[in-house]
Amino acid sequence: MDLMWLSFISMGSMAIAAVLIYVARYVIKIRVISFVVSLFAWGLLFLAFILMIPVLGGS
Repeated sequence: MDLMWLSFISMGSMAIAAVLIYVARYVIKIRVISFVVSLFAWGLLFLAFILMIPVLGGS
């Protein structure tokens, strides 16, 4: 049951990271804010990768 919630959190952070990357590239015109948003999105993507390792390993 815990792995299910871990996978939901991981997939959710991947989806949020994808939206943030889109916003940072095409919506935000100020370079500094775009860089900060993009950096946060990459951090979320890295967190999702780390959280998915135990899920793929199984119980």
